[in-house]
Amino acid sequence: MHAMQYELTLPTDYDMKIIRRRVARKGHLLDEWQGLGFKTYLMRERGVHGSPVNQYAPFYLWNTVAGMNSFLWGGPFQGIADDFGRPSVRQWTGLAYEEGGAAHSSARTAVRRRQRVPADGLLSEIMAEAVRETGRLAGKDGAMLAAAAVDTGHWELVHFSLWEHDTPETEGDVFEVLHMSAPGRDRLARSC
Repeated sequence: MHAMQYELTLPTDYDMKIIRRRVARKGHLLDEWQGLGFKTYLMRERGVHGSPVNQYAPFYLWNTVAGMNSFLWGGPFQGIADDFGRPSVRQWTGLAYEEGGAAHSSARTAVRRRQRVPADGLLSEIMAEAVRETGRLAGKDGAMLAAAAVDTGHWELVHFSLWEHDTPETEGDVFEVLHMSAPGRDRLARSC
């Protein structure tokens, strides 16, 4: 399992309806993408849920590297690069994935929390705690799913969760979910 995200930070006066229309027009293109666990089409608007920026920031969980690579090297990612310039694409190795009690609901909100991996302590214990946190997040009221992943290049953990309501029970950057493509969600590994 591999997590991936890129962020397009847009001007403060950018009409975010443009992003909404783009997702409405193109979001379905990944509904059957081979190797994709899920893609959430995420947006933040300046001043909403405390966001300091206007941003389009899709988040992906991939079942296969081949699916991720075909998306990046020859697929729809070229449209992003053509329209907005080539963004930096963050990648993390998956640690855990859990379905929540609201797993079959429609996603309204996503929360992404990034944190540095402490320089001291046993890595096995730090990663085990990240896996436990995934289970705790998934167990909260209104949680659809939760995932944890790590970037060993920057020693950063990312916790990602989807919620059926607008008031998630966790801290982090809050995004509106515009669409979700989930062709391989049922095949995502529960822990790695």
